[in-house]
Amino acid sequence: MASQWHSQVSQKLFLARTLLGQLDRPTVEGVGHPPNEAEQALRREAAIQGAIELLLRSRKLLLVMIARLYQKKSEEPDTLDELASLIGPEPNEISRLRDLEQRSGSWWNHLEQLERSQSRPPATKKTVSAENIIAVAAHTGPDRSAAALLKTLNAVKHFADDLEDQHSEW
Repeated sequence: MASQWHSQVSQKLFLARTLLGQLDRPTVEGVGHPPNEAEQALRREAAIQGAIELLLRSRKLLLVMIARLYQKKSEEPDTLDELASLIGPEPNEISRLRDLEQRSGSWWNHLEQLERSQSRPPATKKTVSAENIIAVAAHTGPDRSAAALLKTLNAVKHFADDLEDQHSEW
């Protein structure tokens, strides 16, 4: 049963990778005219946000997969805390995820940042005027580059595959 959930996690990650792969390819509309800059920017943003949503979904499915590994047949935890209360704080998977949650730069932490960023409206930007000419670069949020998203995607895939391998040996 857990391997069905592993397949579901893998499917979401594959779809996210496919969307990210679209960022590298120039698109051509209709007969011979390339999309304008606005269309390209729109497609790029759609691919990035779609990939992020699929990554976030895969993380949630990973929690369900772990619950199934511990014979929780109907529960679908949304958070790591819910999973820990469901199966207990001692299992290796919980401690590994807690470690990732606390570690800056981890894939779990990156997904947390992406989720917060994706769930809120963009911050309003100040306009440059003579009064505020000295400007400091503002924090722009989590790294949404294709490379960063692929790195996170690969880490999630590795984690899910590792879990599946460990539990299929039992």
